[in-house]
Amino acid sequence: MAGVGVSGAGGSGDSGVGGGAQVAGAGGGPAVVAASLRNAAAVADWLAPRVAAGATVALVPAGERWPDGSLRPAAEDLWGAGAVLAGLPATLLADPVATSPEARVAVAAWRSVADRLPAELAACAGGRELADLGFADDVAVAAQVGASGVVPLLVDGEFRPAPVM
Repeated sequence: MAGVGVSGAGGSGDSGVGGGAQVAGAGGGPAVVAASLRNAAAVADWLAPRVAAGATVALVPAGERWPDGSLRPAAEDLWGAGAVLAGLPATLLADPVATSPEARVAVAAWRSVADRLPAELAACAGGRELADLGFADDVAVAAQVGASGVVPLLVDGEFRPAPVM
């Protein structure tokens, strides 16, 4: 899962969002939404008008933990962030100054697996871990790109469906 922080032009604060997001504050703080492969298009649609209006967006692939508790990158979360970014209008991604190298890498990573996502998701460390625990069906569900139109927005410490613009 990728956490997405959105701060309006002149908004206050940065958003650091991991697997579990924290409220970034009311009254001008960044909006925090949760994205996955299943709702990447919906999140991109929600972000597009905000980015066009000058909002700053930070996508943070949540990552996982190794058995020893240390952090490990999660390819599936990078793919999710890339899927969100790839869903934005090309004009919003065209400026290499406004788009970070990390964002471009996420988009490239997503595009490199998009046509064979179910197999790649099953083969990545997170997919193998879930399958080993008996949750292979969950991996198949996670591979259903675009299956959800809900954009979870963090409000008062809880994720709620974001209002439609």
